Amino acid sequence: MTSTASDRCRIRELGITPGVLPIGSLNAITDLPGVRVGHVTIIEGESIRTGVTAVVPHDGSIFHEKLHAGYAVGNGHGKCTGLIQIGEIGLLETPIVLTNTLAVGTAAQAIVRWTIDQHDDARSINPVAGECSDRKLSDMRALRVTEDDVIRAINAAEAGPVAEGCVGGGTGTTALGFKAGMGTSSRVLPASLGGWTVGALVQANYGGVLSIDGRRLGEQLGRYSFRDEIEGIDSESRGGADRDTDPDQRGGSCMIVLATD
Repeated sequence: MTSTASDRCRIRELGITPGVLPIGSLNAITDLPGVRVGHVTIIEGESIRTGVTAVVPHDGSIFHEKLHAGYAVGNGHGKCTGLIQIGEIGLLETPIVLTNTLAVGTAAQAIVRWTIDQHDDARSINPVAGECSDRKLSDMRALRVTEDDVIRAINAAEAGPVAEGCVGGGTGTTALGFKAGMGTSSRVLPASLGGWTVGALVQANYGGVLSIDGRRLGEQLGRYSFRDEIEGIDSESRGGADRDTDPDQRGGSCMIVLATD
């Protein structure tokens, strides 16, 4: 199924306002003119919770009207394509796709197909795709994500509010001991600093302690990395249920796409 809107409220609707800078009108990466986001969410039976999220950076021909771009690596655990050329040349020429670990190759091939379909003169193409593992909630070995799913996500990309949470590439991800997914936000600099807008899109899948606006809620709720070891809890005695110290969640991945005007 395809998701294009979120039914859940956002944190600011609950009166929690993190940060010191004002947000954009949508508080989303789509506050940048021309930036669009599309999701394809795949939920099937009890074993498939995966999907694709595509960021289309502007309304024109991305291949012919390339954008200045760069990248930075945190822990190097994310599997990505296209970053070497971006690092060397500093230009982006395709949409950016986020999906699950074993679908990065599929995503790259789909981006190539999409670009070829758009441009008769496309010969050398640098597809950009990244991932987070959703194996805790989905059977990645089923290789469920297809090239058509990726192309549908790109073609579904829209401006306006961005669906968050259990959608697209975040359908099967977890973070900080809780269900996670896709998130987005934006900030606007004051005029004295240029008045620029910065937008972010995040695919979250990692461990640690949940903190919200400075409050360490993960500790208060008893869900955080290494809890069993710190508190001397024998998880086997409780059947391994609700274990928050899955090795994947002590480190894990986080893919972040930033855009600015």
